[in-house]
Amino acid sequence: MTENKKQWMAIYTKPRNEKKVADRLEKAGFEVYCPMYTTLRQWSDRKKKVTIPAMPSYCFIKIEENKRWEALQDPGAVRYVFWQGKPAIIKDIHIHAFKRFMGEIEEEDQIFNAEISDGDRVLMRKGAFMGKEGDVIRTHKNGTIELILLEIGLKVVVEKKNVDRI
Repeated sequence: MTENKKQWMAIYTKPRNEKKVADRLEKAGFEVYCPMYTTLRQWSDRKKKVTIPAMPSYCFIKIEENKRWEALQDPGAVRYVFWQGKPAIIKDIHIHAFKRFMGEIEEEDQIFNAEISDGDRVLMRKGAFMGKEGDVIRTHKNGTIELILLEIGLKVVVEKKNVDRI
C-alpha cells in the first residue's frame, strides 16, 4: 500500500460502540463510514424508533497506512480486519455500492472525483461491461475516454459518466 494514499479499511469495535467510535474518529479528522438504519422496536410498555448499525461491531475508515495506528487509539476500537496477513483494503466502489444499497445515495449521485486522467484505473458503471475494470489510455475533451478492459484486453471508448475511478 502506498504511504500517502488513503484507502478504506474495516475496524472491528467493541459491542455497541460502532457509532461512538465513528463519531470520535470523525472529530479527530478521519473520514469514517458507519452504516446505520432505523427500525421500530417494541418493549412491553412502548414502541420506539431506534437507529442501529447495519454491521454490528464494524465501521469503515479511509486512512493512510502511516496513520493506521492513530485510529486504534480510540477506546472503542479493537483491531483492523485482516485478510491474508495484511489489513483488508475495501475499494471505493464497494463503499459506494453499499451506500447506494443502504439508500444513502441515489444511483446517479457521484461521490468520486470526476477528474479521470490517463493511466487511471476505472470501473464500468453501466452498459454491457458493467462491473469490469479498465485502464484509461486517453481522455478526450468531448467527454469520452478510451480504455482497455483488463479481463478481456478489449479497447473501448465510453462516456466519462459511465465509469468511476477506483
